[in-house]
Amino acid sequence: MISIYEKYNLKKVINASGRMTILGVSTPRPEVVNTVCEGLNEYFEIKDLVDKTGQYIANLLNVENAVVVSCASAGIAQAVAGVIVKDDLDLLMNLHSSDKYVPREIIVPKGHNVNFGAPIGTMVGLGGGIVVEAGYANECKPEHIESLINPDTAAILYVKSHHCVQKSMLSVAQTASIAKKYNIPLIVDAAAEEDLQTYYQQGADLVIYSGAKAIEGPTSGLVIGRQQAVEWVKRQSQGIGRPMKVGKEGILGLTKAIELYITEPKQETGQQMVAKMTPFIEKLNAIAGISAKVVWDGAGRDIARAEISFDAKVTGKSAQDMVHLMKQGKIAVYFRDYKANEGKVDADVRSVTGEQLDIIYNKIKAIIQGASSCN
Repeated sequence: MISIYEKYNLKKVINASGRMTILGVSTPRPEVVNTVCEGLNEYFEIKDLVDKTGQYIANLLNVENAVVVSCASAGIAQAVAGVIVKDDLDLLMNLHSSDKYVPREIIVPKGHNVNFGAPIGTMVGLGGGIVVEAGYANECKPEHIESLINPDTAAILYVKSHHCVQKSMLSVAQTASIAKKYNIPLIVDAAAEEDLQTYYQQGADLVIYSGAKAIEGPTSGLVIGRQQAVEWVKRQSQGIGRPMKVGKEGILGLTKAIELYITEPKQETGQQMVAKMTPFIEKLNAIAGISAKVVWDGAGRDIARAEISFDAKVTGKSAQDMVHLMKQGKIAVYFRDYKANEGKVDADVRSVTGEQLDIIYNKIKAIIQGASSCN
């Protein structure tokens, strides 16, 4: 039988960059795949499906309410629209064109106004909001946010992500305290985070997750939170949420993935990742001009990675050169390249087998040593 790669002339990929949208994010468990297939072949009253799977998820996570959306970025846009529109039918239908006054300012720590593959500000704008940056790129304290609160403030948005500046930033709990003090909704974008309860428990009104990253579900997103706030998000299915709708298979697949995520052991711990990549690191360190070591996730998740540094004076190739060259050939290897300008890349091994680590090593060695064929 002809493979997908052959049929469409696609290049095979080794994903050493992590749960990245540009590579298809993750590979769900067989039980999730089976649930998706079952859902595709049945009919439902979709509102009933949305409500009842949402309540099932809420009960699993011990939160007030939940809803499955098409992805985390759609969750941001719909959450922002939800807290602006609330139950106003005119605004629901005319979010971007209504002349009606309504608070639209969304306060975001400046170091959180990042590009995660698309700009945070674009998602806020799509939801009818106006970004107001608090603090500085490398610092945001509670008083920076408090000083910006006014009658036009609709919500505070906190982005919990490795993309964001981590140092000198107030915590989710501190932000929740401010939101509660001024009776303003707090939205937390926790797309790739592994803990599905902490930020809600710390006081967030809405928390947004990617369904396909840590949870390893199909392409989807999850919004959990306070009863009324989530209902406002659901209502956006009649407004800006319509072109972002999630299918029955996505709703059921993510619900099953969450169930497995909280009841089954984690498929690979950080220490198991270290054990898997230790031989890989040792072999890399034997190549002149390359140094590799274990590093841990900057956002505090239980994820270990191999940080690989390239001394261009010795190897003849910079880290940026290697990022480009590793994508060439029959098998494309993708690293986390956020620090390539500093001469290093990270290899995320969560979706990489031991055999694939050997392929990565051999490809690096071949490039450095000038081999004519690099797979």
